[in-house]
Amino acid sequence: MRRVVALALAAVLAVPLAACSDEPVHDPAGGPTETTPPATPVPSSSTPSPSDTGTTEPDAGPDAVPGALPPVRHRVSLPTLMREDVEAGRLRRTEPLASTARWRSWAATYTVNGATVSGELLVPRGKGPFPAVVLNHGYIDPAIYTLGRGLSREQEWLAAAGFVVLHTDYRGHAGSDPVGDVDRESRLAYTRDAIAAAKALEQEPYVDDDRLAMLGRSMGGGVTLNALVAEPGLVDAAVVFASVSSRFVDNIRQFTEPNRPEELARYYDRFGTPQENPRFYRDLSSRTYFDRVTEPVLVLHGTADDTCPLAWSRETHRLLRKAGADSELEVYEGEGHAFGPRFADSMRRTVRFLRVHLDL
Repeated sequence: MRRVVALALAAVLAVPLAACSDEPVHDPAGGPTETTPPATPVPSSSTPSPSDTGTTEPDAGPDAVPGALPPVRHRVSLPTLMREDVEAGRLRRTEPLASTARWRSWAATYTVNGATVSGELLVPRGKGPFPAVVLNHGYIDPAIYTLGRGLSREQEWLAAAGFVVLHTDYRGHAGSDPVGDVDRESRLAYTRDAIAAAKALEQEPYVDDDRLAMLGRSMGGGVTLNALVAEPGLVDAAVVFASVSSRFVDNIRQFTEPNRPEELARYYDRFGTPQENPRFYRDLSSRTYFDRVTEPVLVLHGTADDTCPLAWSRETHRLLRKAGADSELEVYEGEGHAFGPRFADSMRRTVRFLRVHLDL
């Protein structure tokens, strides 16, 4: 039965959430451009209606104990991940990349339960140990993704501010090992990779393991929220930029239904729609378990984001606070999904937040 359900899920999730990305798009001239808006913005007609913006409250059940481990109803779920012991191997520097007066960077790898994941490591110059940040990038087609791509602006800004930075590529990207369809499209593999990145940093002598943070953009914001509910206490603060919804179904409706409705109908016919099997989709939604979040969270979003609606971040912030989490929401008037004119402002805000909550 598990095999049948897993295969059905693979079909449901087979269409990538490709539209939700603030990452570099493929430039016709052959190079990436970090600040270019998404190449295929979601049509305005696909903007969720009020009933689809994720206003449904988390459904933890009448007898749920805040912060307790929820029951496992399917192996492909956040409750399953909560029970896993994600093991991380030591960071290995494979190639020097860049050097400035403030920091140096290397291509690097680490292991997650034995699988290899690549990434980019930046270390400030000077005497450590330093605070550290794991960066979780947004969606970029793995076929064109290259090492450390997607958050280069954030990497350099944070390293210059005195943070060790580990930008994880995720499995299936760059030099990482492959990943299965279900783990990829459910984002559970990416969440494991982010958790292991923090654990890999903890093992480094130049990192202050009492001062760890996580930052994610777009899809990476969803990965970050997943990590917070899967392993409370892993980091000491988190920042999410222009995030996808914390409700899994919102992302399907925003990015899959408008583009491949016939395929999605066939997938739902095989597996069941969110209306027919709501519990399964709730168990892939971080907001269902926001009562497990123990770290302060900074949420940043632009009012002109036509990829991930601002309403999603407003609702995530509201539900985090309702669940007892320390959440702050910063809204940037006129900013789109990729952040352009206010990028520097948003990073200054991010660094202030991290310094306060990491006691720097």
